[in-house]
Amino acid sequence: MSEEFAKQVAEMVADQAPKVFAVVLEYGAQLDAQVAAWGIALDEGAFMTTVDGRSQYALAQPENALRYIRHLPEVTPRLVWP
Repeated sequence: MSEEFAKQVAEMVADQAPKVFAVVLEYGAQLDAQVAAWGIALDEGAFMTTVDGRSQYALAQPENALRYIRHLPEVTPRLVWP
């Protein structure tokens, strides 16, 4: 593979790479937090898995991940993009 072609391929891959996100649970008035799930966002949807690996989801969009993470009333789930 020529250097120029390798550079073009690397740029193409970087442009099309999925974006990683986390679902973070915030406890109380920002007293504590924990990562509940990780996901990847693609052009045509997203995938998410809980941190324990027990549940996986195919999502129409990353924001839908918040619907599938159980939490108590005083806990706020948030999408965080590292």
